[in-house]
Amino acid sequence: MPFLPPNQQRQSTEGTHAAYNNNNNRAITAAGFPLTKEPVGFARLDGKRPDGLTLIPWQGGKPLTWDVMVVSTLADSYLHSTSHSAGSTAETASVRKETKYSSLPPDFIFQLVAIETLGPLSACALSEVGRRLTSLSEDSHETLFLFQCLSMLIQRFNSALIMDSFCFSDEDLDL
Repeated sequence: MPFLPPNQQRQSTEGTHAAYNNNNNRAITAAGFPLTKEPVGFARLDGKRPDGLTLIPWQGGKPLTWDVMVVSTLADSYLHSTSHSAGSTAETASVRKETKYSSLPPDFIFQLVAIETLGPLSACALSEVGRRLTSLSEDSHETLFLFQCLSMLIQRFNSALIMDSFCFSDEDLDL
């Protein structure tokens, strides 16, 4: 988000994170798994919590916990790797975030959903959710629909960032 002043960058990032997280939550609930948002008792050493937790086991008798993160593909810290490989920003950010959540109890499955601002997702992001939606509804397009929703969110927030980067005066608005 190189175009916005710092206070607008923060507001935009928080709205983006919430939208992606809500999309993820709706998909998991639609797959038949009730959930709780930001579960109490799962704090990392820095006090931050994962974005959600299924209330019934997800796989192997273990509930699923996840964290959604949105990373800027064009951030200075990621440009070198992004210029060599598409999706590397999401993968690099995933590794960093998984290290932060390594202190979570082993009784839970942790899934990170890393989304780049220019589109790519981390390799494991939402694939299993899509498969479960497909098996529940018996519609082979469910996974496709899930990823299309994410794609639309990416486009929506990128267009908002671009529009917010332009400075309009009152005279420009009268035209």
